[in-house]
Amino acid sequence: MPPERADIERLLAGEHSDPHSLLGAHPVDGGVCVRTLRPAATAVVVHPTSANGDGARGSVELARIDASGLFEGVVQAAHLPLDYEIEAAYPDGASHRARDPYAYAPTLGELDLHLAAEGRHEQLYDALGGRRVTVGGVSGVRFAVWAPNARGVSVIGDFNFWDGRMHPMRSLGASGIWELFLPDLAEGARYKFEIHAADGELRVKTDPFALQVEGMPGTAAIVYSRQHEWADGEWLAERAGRAAYREPLSIYEVHLGSWRRTLESAELGAEELGEQLAAYVADLGFTHVELLPVMAHPFTGSWGYQVTSYFAPDPRRGNPDQLRAFVERLHHAGIGVILDWVPAHFPRDDWALARFDGSPLYEHADPRRGSHPDWGTLVFNHGRREVRNFLLASALFWLREYHADGLRVDAVASMLYRDYSRRAGEWTPNEFGGREDLEAIAFLREMNELAYGGVPGVLTAAEESTAWPGVSRPTYLGGLGFGFKWNMGWMHDTLEYFAKDPIHRRYHHHELTFSLMYAFSESFILPLSHDEVVHGKGSLLAKMPGDRWQRFANLRALYAYMWAHPGKQLLFMGQEFAQEREWNYDRSLDWHLLEHADHAGVQQLVRDLNRCYREQPALWRRDADSEGFAWLEANAADDNLVAFIRNGDHDERLVCVCNLAPVVRDGYRVGLPAAGAWRELLNTDSRLYGGSNVGNGWGIEAEPTAWQGQSHSALLTLPPLGVIWLVPASATSIRAPAAA
Repeated sequence: MPPERADIERLLAGEHSDPHSLLGAHPVDGGVCVRTLRPAATAVVVHPTSANGDGARGSVELARIDASGLFEGVVQAAHLPLDYEIEAAYPDGASHRARDPYAYAPTLGELDLHLAAEGRHEQLYDALGGRRVTVGGVSGVRFAVWAPNARGVSVIGDFNFWDGRMHPMRSLGASGIWELFLPDLAEGARYKFEIHAADGELRVKTDPFALQVEGMPGTAAIVYSRQHEWADGEWLAERAGRAAYREPLSIYEVHLGSWRRTLESAELGAEELGEQLAAYVADLGFTHVELLPVMAHPFTGSWGYQVTSYFAPDPRRGNPDQLRAFVERLHHAGIGVILDWVPAHFPRDDWALARFDGSPLYEHADPRRGSHPDWGTLVFNHGRREVRNFLLASALFWLREYHADGLRVDAVASMLYRDYSRRAGEWTPNEFGGREDLEAIAFLREMNELAYGGVPGVLTAAEESTAWPGVSRPTYLGGLGFGFKWNMGWMHDTLEYFAKDPIHRRYHHHELTFSLMYAFSESFILPLSHDEVVHGKGSLLAKMPGDRWQRFANLRALYAYMWAHPGKQLLFMGQEFAQEREWNYDRSLDWHLLEHADHAGVQQLVRDLNRCYREQPALWRRDADSEGFAWLEANAADDNLVAFIRNGDHDERLVCVCNLAPVVRDGYRVGLPAAGAWRELLNTDSRLYGGSNVGNGWGIEAEPTAWQGQSHSALLTLPPLGVIWLVPASATSIRAPAAA
């Protein structure tokens, strides 16, 4: 019986939810009816590839039963399942022969559908998207996409001339997922989804679960399967046994597109970046790199923070396996990799997630919740289980599939509050009348539980600038579950203080000491990040007051104070050698500055800070424990001076003295927690760093004179705009430069 006219019209309109009911092979009296849609074909023949029953005949030419290009014919004496190929001839004399996608049952299993529908499929990235699978011994690509409000969905690509009539997909019921298996489709094929949207428009969308995407101006997804064979098992096993909050953590933040470029200003590929960055970071002694988002994003001016592909890397860096090799190279160099990840918002590009199926699918429908006032982006609907699952799977994907050692979650503050950057009347309260975004809070907690529970040894860090309590406390204690929180208060106050002329610093002394009022309320990272050196803020060096010598001395003092302060460290690229201009995402760092002694001196200081830091457990063992810190001098505002002790687990101790005035202080008594010989482990005024070489040499003897709450003390010479670190002479073998 020929198909109903209404069914044909729905198929031709691209709005048939079950095209397999019309197309493909169907049992009829005397054999099997094969029906196919080939709009441009002049003739179509079906070729059975096995007998499939006694008396089955050979090739059968199909008859055109509709002007649209719908062909039909019966293979006599055949029965299902019927293996066959369809050959279509075209007016230019060309012909194409292939297996029929509509001969296959759904390839997405019931468990996958069930977990996806419930929003708890941890490996959703394996179920949805364009994925290589084998069905009945036939290799091909299963396409699956979530578009619950679509009237119809087709997969289009190189393989069907981007013609949506060729490969309409079937709806898998209440799951909202559409599916189609294309046999024999090759790796590297470009594709998109053509969606007959709920609003009546025809939309062409990139696969939200694409593993690879083409570079701009192209926006297609690319069929891709991992080929890279990992060889970093030793690194992962060692990582699994560590607790990051009790380990040294010194982070070099990098924007891969502008770290270093060729002489022709071209961006480096993943292989060159991996080789050069691994060697450089290892030499400087950082424990980790943190990469501004490596996920695909069309607008380079967003620095990666307007992500359009949550499972595909930026094609500017090469293909996915090249990024995997990049991560592995860093691991082999002993360097961890933290990825910036953006689950708060996404851009409005009409080919990506925005109004994906003609409805606000990934975003909130209400613009008071769904539109971000600061960035012009759309806000994820974290209360929708499928959206939450999409993001949770993305987080796990980068940790599992790319062996990332951690995620730094962007814009957490904007997720916690419904009224973030909104005026009265521009936001809606939660169900209890409050301003907290309860759905986003629940999402963040679940993300951290899955990350820490499912991927041993990883860390998560929140960019969070408010007074929200317990950001880095476990969820079972009511916290958000992050491992670390960026200490934005410390960053702001410290830079404000150092930007002041020393003659005025006495009036702002509390800005330097206030951070210790809350330093142990969270596990903090101290960030001197990219955000502090853009948008007219200038470089860190440019923020420092005074003449050239004083600016460099201030910067060196800032770094030594930062490395000694409770918390882990993060420094944005270029600042390790005192970049003079502010960061520009579209050009390389100014590496030529290292030809100058003062810039090279700052780089050497950072190198020595990292090496001393790793060797001194007092600087990192008890970062989030108030017992790990003690003031020696917190109130010498008129002297622009602070001094404190860092304590490790046992007798691990380090004394830090900061003289932030441009004068030498001779005979300045500082308390010491133990008798015996002490030495300058580090002095920012060393001539090797570009300083004036004022200091205490290698030896200091503690006197039995109680001072600043300590049983012993010593008279020190404090260099101008300088910081010194003192350790017991017997406590270290590090020979970092000290002053004579």
